[in-house]
Amino acid sequence: MKKIALTLLVASVSLMAADGAAAYKKCVSCHGAKAEKKALNKSEIINTWDAAKIEESLKAYKAGTRNVHGMGPLMKGQVASYDDATIKAVAEYITTLK
Repeated sequence: MKKIALTLLVASVSLMAADGAAAYKKCVSCHGAKAEKKALNKSEIINTWDAAKIEESLKAYKAGTRNVHGMGPLMKGQVASYDDATIKAVAEYITTLK
């Protein structure tokens, strides 16, 4: 019984960590509720991108290898706590915002 409870706990923590909608909440103030804004009037509108492009961009910001319009340091800080599953979940969630 303990093994089942532990498995369920681990699965629920993984799902929470990879909840794209929850993770995207910190992005709303710059990118908009539907990812429809140019962040700080600098970025592209990201709700037109596919998930692969978003995921690649977020991973590059996290690694410090992307700095479009000088947004690299700001974005690196925003995604620093995201693991790969969360980045993927956020990318997939953004594609649902139209």
